[in-house]
Amino acid sequence: MAVIASAPGKVLMTGGYLVLERPNAGIVLSTNARFYAILKPLYDQLESDTEWMDLKVNSPQMSRETTYKMSLKDFRLECSSESRNPFVEYAVQYSIAAAYATLDKNKKNELHKVLLRGMEITILGCNDFYSYRNQIEGRGLPLTPESLASLPPFTSITFNAEESNVKSCKPEVAKTGLGSSAAMTTAVVAALLNYLGVVDLSHGSLNQKSEHLDFVHMIAQTAHCIAQGKVGSGFDVSSAVYGSHRYVRFSPNVISSAQETVSTTPLEEVIGEVLRGKWDHERTKFSLPPLMNLILGEPGSGGSSTPSMVGAVKKWQKSDPQKSQETWNKLSEANSALEAQLNLLSKLAADQWDSYKAVIDSCSRFKSEKWIEKFCEASHLEIVKALLGARDVMLSIRCHMRQMGEAAGIPIEPESQTQLLDVTMNTEGVLLAGVPGAGGFDAVFAVTLSDSSTNLTKVWNLHNVLALLVREDPSGVSLETDDPRAK
Repeated sequence: MAVIASAPGKVLMTGGYLVLERPNAGIVLSTNARFYAILKPLYDQLESDTEWMDLKVNSPQMSRETTYKMSLKDFRLECSSESRNPFVEYAVQYSIAAAYATLDKNKKNELHKVLLRGMEITILGCNDFYSYRNQIEGRGLPLTPESLASLPPFTSITFNAEESNVKSCKPEVAKTGLGSSAAMTTAVVAALLNYLGVVDLSHGSLNQKSEHLDFVHMIAQTAHCIAQGKVGSGFDVSSAVYGSHRYVRFSPNVISSAQETVSTTPLEEVIGEVLRGKWDHERTKFSLPPLMNLILGEPGSGGSSTPSMVGAVKKWQKSDPQKSQETWNKLSEANSALEAQLNLLSKLAADQWDSYKAVIDSCSRFKSEKWIEKFCEASHLEIVKALLGARDVMLSIRCHMRQMGEAAGIPIEPESQTQLLDVTMNTEGVLLAGVPGAGGFDAVFAVTLSDSSTNLTKVWNLHNVLALLVREDPSGVSLETDDPRAK
């Protein structure tokens, strides 16, 4: 019986860099771009060898198939293949170790039998995670969402052309910055833990489901951090598990202690400790106010490398603690203010829907400087002022992010992105725009009012920016009934 799990990609709307340190918050939106893990047994019968499990990992989009043998004594993986995927490897090892660490003796015997049938895992990422600009241009199609929509789902992936000697460089996939490794790790962990009977995400009470999600979260965070070789903030895995929310990170030592002991202690014990650890991350409900849409645009530059940008910011913090702290405080205040304005708009929508809808529909047809003059009723003006308040705060967030980039010597909002974002924010019906997460040359995001996204798509097209098909979808990890390729 196949188990299919999927987990969403993300956009970090506020909290870039700051979210690395408690107690700073970030607002993370999950999207309709999903990563799928399809898991089924390799064999109908048990294999007789009792010490090793066969594992096959398929990635059809990259035309890769990797085979492993896994020791059921210490969960060691042996692989003869060149193309390995550390995120999937750690997800498999840690999920199986978690099953051994938590199931009772009877269930462990069952588990052993299940594992001896081997496992085949197929991983598939929605097209939205990857850049298909080159393919679209190669086919002579216009840079529009319609061209993107004409590509078959789970299209094979283009590789970033390496400037230097091609032979010595492993090709890198061109990505759009939606957190593919976190979504992939989460989907694999969720599929495995379900398959092995450790969690059940298909039904159950809300309380039970929430406990099961917490379990998936702990294993996915640990696997993802150890595969990356560092303990990041974890917002990307958190949104892959729970969907859109306001996030404050966990204390890093809950995972870094596992990093230190993993080479000397049996994995089952290490994972047991992780599951018993003090996970102190905070999650508060958040999603965009009604009639607002998230839209992403991809400039033709192939994504930035987040770890090196984070390293540069940390270096700057050490070299100029006073100035960097001032910038962080201002950014933190501005991030909180944007969250407050958006929550206020959600409340206004709930309390006075007709006025709210009228204002949003009207503003969606004009540039922001014209919004205020369209209304004279007090209830309408209150809503317009909240919209303009959110815009102003976004401008100040962008300003502080640019200052931080200049001080740290990295392109958080590079000049080309600044020009693009200014044009974007000056388009009819656009509430705000920014560079998500750590910034750089990744896709930019905008929030548009009502059905004004088509205005922006046209404007972006004139600036050689491809509007992606991604939208906000507040749901997190889930089980699927059908193979996504069958749709």
